[in-house]
Amino acid sequence: PKIDTIIKVANYFSIEIGAILTRELTVNELLKFKTDITALTNDIANEKFTEVPCITEMNASDYLVNHDKENFVDQMPKLTLPIKNTSAARGYTINNLEMTSHDKGLFPKDIAVGHEYPVNKVKDLINGTLVLVLTSNKLILRRVYTTKEQIVLRADHINIDDIELNTKDIVEIWKIKYVFYKRIPDVNDELEQRLLLLSNELNAIKKKIE
Repeated sequence: PKIDTIIKVANYFSIEIGAILTRELTVNELLKFKTDITALTNDIANEKFTEVPCITEMNASDYLVNHDKENFVDQMPKLTLPIKNTSAARGYTINNLEMTSHDKGLFPKDIAVGHEYPVNKVKDLINGTLVLVLTSNKLILRRVYTTKEQIVLRADHINIDDIELNTKDIVEIWKIKYVFYKRIPDVNDELEQRLLLLSNELNAIKKKIE
């Protein structure tokens, strides 16, 4: 082996370079070598991604009834994602075109992933934030806009009517953090992305002033 490889091995396992080159290693040294290799392998094997329960077309109606039952949530299909998550999360399989506009946006079979958000703080959300809302009888993936009186859930599609709710109508809110597309999205429209970012920043400033 190359000398730099020998040096790395010697340093990692605390064995003198001369010992590796000039003599046979003792049983204890070999056992230590084997133990360290096993420990390193276990560290790699024990690395785990986050598992996120996913709401699909098949289990969505059951979720309306059993969303607060731990056994049901444990049995939901899981998304295994390379994210670090310290709060509860949900995946949601999109099944309509409500969040599309001019052939862009979220299409059926795309998956949105959100973190749990306190219902009593819904009016703290920046207008335009994408959320998944659970009411007593439906799941709604839309952008949230709040007024002093009501909470408005708005689709990106211009032909879809707004849904108006009161805080008491909301059972769960999941603030969308990630979206996984079934297809490769068009990422070339940088101007549109910047305008959306600017709009969100202006909404945040406006909310602070109010």
